[in-house]
Amino acid sequence: MSSDYVCQNCGAQAISTFYEVENVPVHTCVMLSTRQEALRFPKGKIVLGFCKDCGFISNVAFDSSAVNYSSIYEDQQCFSSTFNVFAEGLAKRLIEKYNLLDKKILEIGCGKGDFLTLLCELGNNRGVGIDPAYIKKRINSKSLDRLTFIQDYYSDRYANYHGDLVCCRHTLEHIPNTAVFLSGVRRAIGNRLDTVVFFEVPDVTRVLRELAFWDIYYEHCSYFSQGSLARLFRSCQFDIIDLSKDFDDQYILIEAKPVSRKAEKVHEQEESAKEMAKDVKYFATHCREKLDQWKNRLNELYADGRRVVVWGSGSKCVSFMSTLGVRDEIEYVVDINPFRHGKYLPGIGKKVMSPEILRKYKPDVVIVMNRIYKNEICQMLDDMGLAPEVISV
Repeated sequence: MSSDYVCQNCGAQAISTFYEVENVPVHTCVMLSTRQEALRFPKGKIVLGFCKDCGFISNVAFDSSAVNYSSIYEDQQCFSSTFNVFAEGLAKRLIEKYNLLDKKILEIGCGKGDFLTLLCELGNNRGVGIDPAYIKKRINSKSLDRLTFIQDYYSDRYANYHGDLVCCRHTLEHIPNTAVFLSGVRRAIGNRLDTVVFFEVPDVTRVLRELAFWDIYYEHCSYFSQGSLARLFRSCQFDIIDLSKDFDDQYILIEAKPVSRKAEKVHEQEESAKEMAKDVKYFATHCREKLDQWKNRLNELYADGRRVVVWGSGSKCVSFMSTLGVRDEIEYVVDINPFRHGKYLPGIGKKVMSPEILRKYKPDVVIVMNRIYKNEICQMLDDMGLAPEVISV
């Protein structure tokens, strides 16, 4: 279906919509204190639109006034050894590649500050992190005297903060006006053309090809492929140094430097908008089939009286359960993040429990919301003396 929407990545009026889902929580990582509060949590609509000019995908029904990031937004991932290996390896690579020793780091959207702390610890760097969901005293590090955190959204008011590295991980996908935001970052850098810029975002091509509907949720109003991300960076006067994927190809990593005029060189990893259109068509054609498969599978497990739990209470879980309309089919949701325990999932009302509850509950089936953690989870289940069927989405 064609529309009159304007692409926030390239400015073209070339968007067609291809996927809709109603009544989804407007936040998926907000942790709520009561079940009633969780069930009453505000809901919104997702309508994904594809720009045939640049390949960018966005939720054209997104209402920025509906979202409000704060300290109850709990997205910290450092409780997983699998994730920590990835994060530490990434920090070490950036430090070595760009000689980030005794330098200044600016992280936009720093979350609870884990990655910025890593960069400062490993490279003896000084860091400034900006994020409305930052929580004071969550970080325990010897480098705290070299770290400054600002609990706010990044904007032009912070243009006077600079870094030898400007880092922005898993933030751009939360921003609807992507070109305006990245242009603001470029303006703040000014003529410091040696500045290295590193962004990390989810890869939407994997979502489309794997029909991963659980990776589509309200906070993520912007969805990037390598091509659409690179085209955005070039249009905002950045020259791309490297463009790659990591974390089981779930994440796109882009490294760039500012230039005085629009760069023209196309990176070899970029796909064209026409190639993206094929993935969009595949998703639009087959997504309903994937949804029905999961609904039928959960209904069969429930009818057979099998005890089913979900491991991982983050955005994927909330999207998975809300999109499928899951209620009694899944008894428990567990997570290793202690700051989630005892809290309730927005829009769903399920209480997040510690994995320790599984010793007594003895589930028949454990659904793992991210396959990269499957081995780590299987080891924890084995350590508890449990041997359920483990399914990763």
